[in-house]
Amino acid sequence: MARRPTVAVAGGAPVFPVRRIFCVGRNYAEHSREMGATDLKAPPFFFTKPAEAVVASGGVVPFPGRTTDLHHEIELVVALAGAREIFGYAAGIDLTRRDVQAQMKREGKPWDTSKGFEHSAPISSIARAVDVGHPSRGRIWLEVNGQCRQDGDLADMIWGVPEILAELATWFEIQAGDLVFTGTPAGVGPLRPGDRVRGGVDGVGVLEVAMAAS
Repeated sequence: MARRPTVAVAGGAPVFPVRRIFCVGRNYAEHSREMGATDLKAPPFFFTKPAEAVVASGGVVPFPGRTTDLHHEIELVVALAGAREIFGYAAGIDLTRRDVQAQMKREGKPWDTSKGFEHSAPISSIARAVDVGHPSRGRIWLEVNGQCRQDGDLADMIWGVPEILAELATWFEIQAGDLVFTGTPAGVGPLRPGDRVRGGVDGVGVLEVAMAAS
């Protein structure tokens, strides 16, 4: 039986085995607007990625096929120790085949293939909640080749972590090992083969990955 993917834990603690990855769509007002949304107070909605999507900081991300418009989305990630029990937090990147997502939306089809592919969830080590508390504000940012692309604040989230987990629990049985990506601020944009990507959440963590050269 294949071993479960894992994420490093800051401070040398045992690794965090990943069970499932949930992601929240449109949880920052400005990003919602840049994606064409008009109802900024709609309840959070969710999509998923496979556990195999995680890529450790310092890794190389294979550039996915079937896209000419791969986008970055920096996010605060919640690591769960059980139902609504938070183990810790990390910085993560939701990689998105934006052209595929747009096409699927136009055709009224599910857009799993735009989000739920291998290596689509780079992530920093997890900072334990007992060490960093439960951040509700602080800078969240992303750079590509040293140039800032995204620069926001956790305080700008439409739905905070408690509200996200409460809503998620009405749809799924949350268990230890689940990761929850909580949405991205404005400024999402394209990545190219060979790009170097660096992002983070102040007080939580920083991650760096390189997109594989073509």
